[in-house]
Amino acid sequence: MPTAERNEEAYELYIGKRDGTLSGVHAADPSAHVLTALVKRTGIDPGTVDDVLWGCVTQIGDQSSNIGRFAVLAAGWPEHVPGVTINRACGSSQQAVDSAAHAAMAGQYDLVVAGGVETMSRVPLGSRRTTGQPYGPAVLARYDNFEFNQGVGAELIAERWGFTRERVDEIAAGSHAKAAAAIDAGVFDDHVVPVEVDGTDFTTDEGLRRGTSVETLARLKPSFKPGGVIHAGNASQISDGAAALLITTSERAAELGLTPIARYHGGAVSGADPITMLLGPIPATEKVLRKAGLSIADIGVFEVNEALAPVPLAWLEETGADPDRLNPLGGAIAVGHPLGGSGAILMTCLLARMRGENLRYGLQAMCEGGGTANATILELLT
Repeated sequence: MPTAERNEEAYELYIGKRDGTLSGVHAADPSAHVLTALVKRTGIDPGTVDDVLWGCVTQIGDQSSNIGRFAVLAAGWPEHVPGVTINRACGSSQQAVDSAAHAAMAGQYDLVVAGGVETMSRVPLGSRRTTGQPYGPAVLARYDNFEFNQGVGAELIAERWGFTRERVDEIAAGSHAKAAAAIDAGVFDDHVVPVEVDGTDFTTDEGLRRGTSVETLARLKPSFKPGGVIHAGNASQISDGAAALLITTSERAAELGLTPIARYHGGAVSGADPITMLLGPIPATEKVLRKAGLSIADIGVFEVNEALAPVPLAWLEETGADPDRLNPLGGAIAVGHPLGGSGAILMTCLLARMRGENLRYGLQAMCEGGGTANATILELLT
Protein backbone atom coordinates (compact mmCIF):
# COMPACT_ATOMS: atom_id res chain seq x y z
CA MET A 1 0.00 0.00 0.00
CA PRO A 2 1.46 3.39 -0.89
CA THR A 3 2.20 5.82 1.89
CA ALA A 4 0.22 9.04 1.74
CA GLU A 5 2.44 12.07 2.09
CA ARG A 6 1.75 15.72 2.17
CA ASN A 7 3.93 17.08 -0.53
CA GLU A 8 6.27 19.96 -0.94
CA GLU A 9 3.78 22.80 -1.03
CA ALA A 10 0.93 24.10 1.12
CA TYR A 11 -0.40 27.59 0.52
CA GLU A 12 -2.91 30.00 1.96
CA LEU A 13 -3.95 33.55 1.20
CA TYR A 14 -3.48 36.23 3.76
CA ILE A 15 -6.71 36.26 5.75
CA GLY A 16 -9.06 39.18 5.19
CA LYS A 17 -11.16 40.65 7.96
CA ARG A 18 -14.92 41.04 7.64
CA ASP A 19 -15.74 43.69 5.03
CA GLY A 20 -12.02 44.04 4.35
CA THR A 21 -9.83 43.66 1.27
CA LEU A 22 -11.26 40.32 0.14
CA SER A 23 -14.89 41.21 0.80
CA GLY A 24 -15.62 42.11 -2.81
CA VAL A 25 -14.10 38.93 -4.22
CA HIS A 26 -16.15 35.89 -5.26
CA ALA A 27 -15.19 32.69 -3.41
CA ALA A 28 -14.00 31.04 -6.63
CA ASP A 29 -11.28 33.67 -7.04
CA PRO A 30 -9.26 33.17 -3.81
CA SER A 31 -9.71 29.44 -4.34
CA ALA A 32 -8.27 29.73 -7.82
CA HIS A 33 -5.43 31.89 -6.55
CA VAL A 34 -4.09 29.27 -4.14
CA LEU A 35 -4.57 26.51 -6.74
CA THR A 36 -2.57 28.55 -9.24
CA ALA A 37 0.19 29.18 -6.68
CA LEU A 38 0.34 25.47 -5.92
CA VAL A 39 0.89 24.63 -9.59
CA LYS A 40 3.44 27.40 -10.09
CA ARG A 41 5.60 26.45 -7.15
CA THR A 42 5.46 22.67 -7.52
CA GLY A 43 5.64 22.58 -11.30
CA ILE A 44 2.96 19.90 -11.51
CA ASP A 45 0.71 19.61 -14.54
CA PRO A 46 -2.78 20.42 -13.20
CA GLY A 47 -4.21 18.03 -15.76
CA THR A 48 -2.70 15.14 -13.80
CA VAL A 49 -4.56 15.98 -10.58
CA ASP A 50 -7.05 13.20 -9.79
CA ASP A 51 -9.43 15.39 -7.78
CA VAL A 52 -9.78 18.63 -5.84
CA LEU A 53 -11.44 18.22 -2.43
CA TRP A 54 -12.60 21.62 -1.25
CA GLY A 55 -14.06 22.55 2.13
CA CYS A 56 -16.82 25.14 2.37
CA VAL A 57 -19.44 25.53 5.09
CA THR A 58 -22.09 27.99 3.96
CA GLN A 59 -22.97 26.56 0.57
CA ILE A 60 -25.41 29.19 -0.60
CA GLY A 61 -25.15 32.16 -2.96
CA ASP A 62 -21.56 32.66 -4.13
CA GLN A 63 -20.55 29.39 -2.47
CA SER A 64 -23.37 27.20 -3.77
CA SER A 65 -23.47 24.60 -6.55
CA ASN A 66 -20.15 22.91 -5.71
CA ILE A 67 -17.60 25.70 -5.25
CA GLY A 68 -14.86 23.05 -5.42
CA ARG A 69 -15.64 22.47 -9.10
CA PHE A 70 -15.78 26.17 -9.88
CA ALA A 71 -12.47 26.74 -8.13
CA VAL A 72 -10.89 24.35 -10.63
CA LEU A 73 -12.47 26.13 -13.58
CA ALA A 74 -11.62 29.59 -12.23
CA ALA A 75 -7.98 28.51 -11.97
CA GLY A 76 -8.02 27.65 -15.67
CA TRP A 77 -7.29 23.98 -15.05
CA PRO A 78 -8.37 21.44 -17.68
CA GLU A 79 -12.09 20.68 -17.66
CA HIS A 80 -11.49 16.98 -17.04
CA VAL A 81 -10.14 17.74 -13.52
CA PRO A 82 -13.05 17.23 -11.08
CA GLY A 83 -13.79 19.01 -7.84
CA VAL A 84 -16.02 18.28 -4.87
CA THR A 85 -17.18 20.41 -1.95
CA ILE A 86 -17.04 19.02 1.60
CA ASN A 87 -18.88 20.27 4.66
CA ARG A 88 -17.87 19.12 8.12
CA ALA A 89 -18.55 22.56 9.56
CA CYS A 90 -15.37 24.29 10.77
CA GLY A 91 -13.33 21.16 10.02
CA SER A 92 -14.32 21.02 6.35
CA SER A 93 -10.89 21.55 4.81
CA GLN A 94 -9.21 19.39 7.46
CA GLN A 95 -11.65 16.68 6.46
CA ALA A 96 -10.69 17.36 2.83
CA VAL A 97 -7.04 16.68 3.73
CA ASP A 98 -7.96 13.54 5.67
CA SER A 99 -10.13 12.22 2.84
CA ALA A 100 -7.46 12.99 0.24
CA ALA A 101 -4.84 11.12 2.25
CA HIS A 102 -7.17 8.17 2.80
CA ALA A 103 -7.83 7.95 -0.94
CA ALA A 104 -4.11 8.05 -1.73
CA MET A 105 -3.39 5.35 0.85
CA ALA A 106 -6.12 3.18 -0.67
CA GLY A 107 -4.67 3.60 -4.15
CA GLN A 108 -7.68 5.53 -5.45
CA TYR A 109 -5.69 8.73 -6.05
CA ASP A 110 -2.05 9.38 -6.86
CA LEU A 111 -2.13 13.17 -6.89
CA VAL A 112 -4.86 15.18 -5.18
CA VAL A 113 -5.35 18.73 -3.94
CA ALA A 114 -7.19 19.42 -0.68
CA GLY A 115 -8.16 22.74 0.83
CA GLY A 116 -11.07 25.08 1.22
CA VAL A 117 -12.51 28.57 1.20
CA GLU A 118 -14.98 30.82 2.97
CA THR A 119 -15.86 34.41 2.11
CA MET A 120 -17.89 35.27 5.17
CA SER A 121 -18.22 38.93 4.19
CA ARG A 122 -20.24 37.95 1.13
CA VAL A 123 -21.91 34.80 2.45
CA PRO A 124 -22.74 35.50 6.11
CA LEU A 125 -22.57 32.85 8.79
CA GLY A 126 -26.01 31.32 9.27
CA SER A 127 -27.44 32.52 5.97
CA ARG A 128 -28.40 28.96 5.02
CA ARG A 129 -30.97 28.99 7.81
CA THR A 130 -33.10 31.69 6.26
CA THR A 131 -35.09 29.06 4.37
CA GLY A 132 -35.56 26.50 7.12
CA GLN A 133 -34.53 24.95 10.41
CA PRO A 134 -31.64 22.49 10.01
CA TYR A 135 -32.04 20.19 13.01
CA GLY A 136 -35.44 18.61 12.56
CA PRO A 137 -38.04 17.86 15.24
CA ALA A 138 -36.47 14.59 16.40
CA VAL A 139 -33.13 16.24 17.15
CA LEU A 140 -34.79 19.16 18.94
CA ALA A 141 -36.94 16.80 20.99
CA ARG A 142 -33.88 14.75 21.98
CA TYR A 143 -32.28 17.86 23.48
CA ASP A 144 -35.41 19.42 24.99
CA ASN A 145 -35.65 22.03 22.22
CA PHE A 146 -32.33 23.57 23.22
CA GLU A 147 -31.25 26.28 20.80
CA PHE A 148 -27.82 25.09 19.66
CA ASN A 149 -25.32 27.96 19.79
CA GLN A 150 -21.53 27.85 19.91
CA GLY A 151 -21.27 30.95 22.09
CA VAL A 152 -23.65 29.46 24.66
CA GLY A 153 -21.67 26.22 24.45
CA ALA A 154 -18.46 28.12 25.17
CA GLU A 155 -20.07 29.71 28.23
CA LEU A 156 -21.07 26.25 29.47
CA ILE A 157 -17.51 25.03 28.99
CA ALA A 158 -16.13 28.00 30.93
CA GLU A 159 -18.55 27.28 33.76
CA ARG A 160 -17.70 23.57 33.84
CA TRP A 161 -13.94 24.15 34.13
CA GLY A 162 -14.16 27.35 36.14
CA PHE A 163 -12.47 29.57 33.56
CA THR A 164 -12.66 33.20 34.60
CA ARG A 165 -13.10 36.18 32.29
CA GLU A 166 -9.48 37.12 32.90
CA ARG A 167 -8.26 33.62 31.99
CA VAL A 168 -10.06 33.45 28.66
CA ASP A 169 -8.96 37.00 27.86
CA GLU A 170 -5.36 35.96 28.52
CA ILE A 171 -5.74 33.36 25.78
CA ALA A 172 -7.09 36.00 23.40
CA ALA A 173 -4.37 38.57 24.12
CA GLY A 174 -1.73 35.85 23.82
CA SER A 175 -3.08 34.83 20.43
CA HIS A 176 -2.54 38.35 19.06
CA ALA A 177 0.93 38.61 20.59
CA LYS A 178 2.09 35.27 19.21
CA ALA A 179 0.63 35.94 15.76
CA ALA A 180 2.33 39.34 15.62
CA ALA A 181 5.67 37.81 16.58
CA ALA A 182 5.32 35.07 13.96
CA ILE A 183 4.41 37.54 11.22
CA ASP A 184 7.30 39.85 12.13
CA ALA A 185 9.70 36.88 12.09
CA GLY A 186 8.54 35.86 8.59
CA VAL A 187 7.40 32.45 9.77
CA PHE A 188 4.60 32.29 7.18
CA ASP A 189 6.49 33.82 4.26
CA ASP A 190 7.06 30.52 2.47
CA HIS A 191 3.42 29.48 2.81
CA VAL A 192 1.33 32.58 2.23
CA VAL A 193 0.58 33.93 -1.24
CA PRO A 194 0.15 37.68 -1.79
CA VAL A 195 -2.72 38.69 -4.06
CA GLU A 196 -3.58 41.89 -5.93
CA VAL A 197 -7.09 43.18 -5.23
CA ASP A 198 -8.30 46.26 -7.10
CA GLY A 199 -4.76 47.30 -7.89
CA THR A 200 -3.54 46.94 -4.30
CA ASP A 201 -1.22 44.19 -3.08
CA PHE A 202 -2.80 42.30 -0.20
CA THR A 203 0.15 41.18 1.90
CA THR A 204 -0.93 41.01 5.53
CA ASP A 205 -3.46 39.27 7.76
CA GLU A 206 -5.99 42.01 8.43
CA GLY A 207 -7.53 40.76 11.65
CA LEU A 208 -4.44 41.12 13.84
CA ARG A 209 -4.79 43.79 16.53
CA ARG A 210 -1.33 44.57 17.84
CA GLY A 211 -1.14 45.66 21.44
CA THR A 212 -4.25 43.75 22.50
CA SER A 213 -4.16 43.22 26.25
CA VAL A 214 -6.30 41.71 28.97
CA GLU A 215 -7.04 45.26 30.11
CA THR A 216 -8.38 46.38 26.71
CA LEU A 217 -10.42 43.20 26.34
CA ALA A 218 -11.96 43.74 29.77
CA ARG A 219 -13.88 46.70 28.36
CA LEU A 220 -15.92 44.52 25.97
CA LYS A 221 -19.42 43.42 26.92
CA PRO A 222 -20.32 39.72 27.12
CA SER A 223 -22.10 38.52 23.98
CA PHE A 224 -24.18 35.56 25.15
CA LYS A 225 -25.18 36.02 28.78
CA PRO A 226 -25.09 38.78 31.39
CA GLY A 227 -21.93 38.44 33.41
CA GLY A 228 -20.58 35.84 30.98
CA VAL A 229 -16.98 35.47 29.82
CA ILE A 230 -17.42 35.26 26.03
CA HIS A 231 -17.29 38.38 23.89
CA ALA A 232 -16.11 39.46 20.44
CA GLY A 233 -12.52 39.81 21.61
CA ASN A 234 -12.02 36.21 22.77
CA ALA A 235 -13.88 34.55 19.92
CA SER A 236 -12.61 33.78 16.42
CA GLN A 237 -13.01 36.53 13.87
CA ILE A 238 -15.39 36.46 10.91
CA SER A 239 -13.02 36.33 7.94
CA ASP A 240 -12.36 35.64 4.26
CA GLY A 241 -9.66 33.24 3.10
CA ALA A 242 -8.57 30.09 1.30
CA ALA A 243 -5.80 27.50 1.43
CA ALA A 244 -4.64 24.48 -0.59
CA LEU A 245 -2.35 21.50 -0.04
CA LEU A 246 -0.88 18.94 -2.41
CA ILE A 247 -1.13 15.30 -1.34
CA THR A 248 0.44 12.38 -3.15
CA THR A 249 2.11 9.01 -2.62
CA SER A 250 5.81 8.31 -2.17
CA GLU A 251 5.96 6.71 -5.58
CA ARG A 252 4.23 9.54 -7.41
CA ALA A 253 6.33 12.18 -5.62
CA ALA A 254 9.51 10.43 -6.81
CA GLU A 255 8.19 10.32 -10.39
CA LEU A 256 7.51 14.07 -10.29
CA GLY A 257 10.85 14.92 -8.68
CA LEU A 258 9.15 16.34 -5.59
CA THR A 259 10.58 16.00 -2.10
CA PRO A 260 7.86 15.27 0.46
CA ILE A 261 8.23 17.23 3.65
CA ALA A 262 5.57 15.60 5.81
CA ARG A 263 3.73 12.30 6.05
CA TYR A 264 0.09 11.93 6.96
CA HIS A 265 0.61 9.85 10.07
CA GLY A 266 -3.02 9.44 11.08
CA GLY A 267 -6.44 10.98 11.50
CA ALA A 268 -9.55 10.51 13.60
CA VAL A 269 -13.00 12.00 13.96
CA SER A 270 -15.22 12.03 17.01
CA GLY A 271 -18.60 13.24 18.14
CA ALA A 272 -19.45 15.14 21.33
CA ASP A 273 -22.43 16.66 23.11
CA PRO A 274 -24.01 19.10 20.60
CA ILE A 275 -25.09 21.45 23.40
CA THR A 276 -21.58 22.30 24.59
CA MET A 277 -20.67 21.45 20.98
CA LEU A 278 -16.99 22.47 21.12
CA LEU A 279 -15.43 19.67 23.19
CA GLY A 280 -14.93 17.22 20.30
CA PRO A 281 -11.16 17.90 20.01
CA ILE A 282 -10.62 16.19 23.36
CA PRO A 283 -11.90 12.70 22.40
CA ALA A 284 -10.63 13.14 18.82
CA THR A 285 -7.12 13.78 20.16
CA GLU A 286 -7.28 10.74 22.41
CA LYS A 287 -8.50 8.64 19.50
CA VAL A 288 -5.85 9.71 16.99
CA LEU A 289 -3.03 9.26 19.51
CA ARG A 290 -4.28 5.78 20.31
CA LYS A 291 -4.49 4.87 16.62
CA ALA A 292 -1.01 6.27 15.96
CA GLY A 293 0.58 4.55 18.95
CA LEU A 294 1.80 7.87 20.32
CA SER A 295 1.47 9.76 23.60
CA ILE A 296 0.69 13.42 24.11
CA ALA A 297 4.35 13.93 25.09
CA ASP A 298 5.50 12.68 21.68
CA ILE A 299 3.88 15.62 19.89
CA GLY A 300 6.08 18.66 19.37
CA VAL A 301 3.39 21.18 18.45
CA PHE A 302 -0.39 21.38 18.64
CA GLU A 303 -2.81 23.48 16.59
CA VAL A 304 -6.21 23.49 18.29
CA ASN A 305 -8.52 25.92 16.56
CA GLU A 306 -9.37 28.98 18.62
CA ALA A 307 -13.06 29.02 17.76
CA LEU A 308 -13.61 30.55 21.21
CA ALA A 309 -11.04 30.87 23.99
CA PRO A 310 -12.44 28.15 26.32
CA VAL A 311 -11.91 25.50 23.60
CA PRO A 312 -8.09 25.27 23.76
CA LEU A 313 -8.21 25.84 27.53
CA ALA A 314 -10.49 22.83 28.11
CA TRP A 315 -8.40 20.78 25.69
CA LEU A 316 -5.27 21.59 27.72
CA GLU A 317 -6.98 20.66 30.98
CA GLU A 318 -8.11 17.27 29.73
CA THR A 319 -5.10 16.20 27.64
CA GLY A 320 -2.34 17.41 29.94
CA ALA A 321 -0.44 18.80 26.93
CA ASP A 322 2.42 21.25 27.37
CA PRO A 323 0.80 24.71 27.02
CA ASP A 324 3.98 26.09 25.45
CA ARG A 325 3.44 23.76 22.49
CA LEU A 326 -0.12 24.90 21.86
CA ASN A 327 -0.87 27.39 19.07
CA PRO A 328 2.62 28.93 19.23
CA LEU A 329 1.97 31.11 16.16
CA GLY A 330 -1.33 32.55 17.38
CA GLY A 331 -4.69 31.48 16.05
CA ALA A 332 -8.16 32.32 14.85
CA ILE A 333 -8.82 34.83 17.61
CA ALA A 334 -5.99 36.94 16.20
CA VAL A 335 -6.07 36.37 12.45
CA GLY A 336 -9.52 34.96 11.74
CA HIS A 337 -11.53 31.83 11.03
CA PRO A 338 -12.74 31.61 7.41
CA LEU A 339 -14.74 28.47 8.17
CA GLY A 340 -14.27 26.24 5.13
CA GLY A 341 -10.62 27.21 4.74
CA SER A 342 -9.54 27.10 8.38
CA GLY A 343 -8.53 23.45 8.57
CA ALA A 344 -6.11 23.84 5.66
CA ILE A 345 -4.89 27.20 7.00
CA LEU A 346 -4.12 25.66 10.39
CA MET A 347 -2.27 22.85 8.65
CA THR A 348 0.06 25.33 6.97
CA CYS A 349 0.71 26.85 10.41
CA LEU A 350 1.37 23.41 11.84
CA LEU A 351 3.82 22.59 9.09
CA ALA A 352 5.58 25.95 9.41
CA ARG A 353 6.22 25.33 13.11
CA MET A 354 7.31 21.73 12.55
CA ARG A 355 9.81 22.76 9.90
CA GLY A 356 11.06 25.80 11.77
CA GLU A 357 11.72 23.85 14.99
CA ASN A 358 12.50 20.46 13.39
CA LEU A 359 9.65 18.79 15.28
CA ARG A 360 8.92 15.23 14.24
CA TYR A 361 5.19 15.14 15.08
CA GLY A 362 2.48 17.77 14.98
CA LEU A 363 -1.19 17.40 15.87
CA GLN A 364 -4.12 19.50 14.70
CA ALA A 365 -7.66 19.43 16.08
CA MET A 366 -10.80 21.33 15.06
CA CYS A 367 -14.03 21.69 16.98
CA GLU A 368 -17.07 21.72 14.71
CA GLY A 369 -20.68 22.82 14.78
CA GLY A 370 -23.06 20.12 15.89
CA GLY A 371 -20.52 18.54 18.21
CA THR A 372 -17.96 16.77 16.01
CA ALA A 373 -14.19 17.16 15.62
CA ASN A 374 -11.25 16.14 13.46
CA ALA A 375 -7.76 15.38 14.74
CA THR A 376 -4.80 14.81 12.41
CA ILE A 377 -1.15 13.93 13.07
CA LEU A 378 1.62 14.85 10.63
CA GLU A 379 5.18 13.48 10.69
CA LEU A 380 8.02 15.67 9.43
CA LEU A 381 10.21 14.09 6.76
CA THR A 382 12.60 16.87 5.70
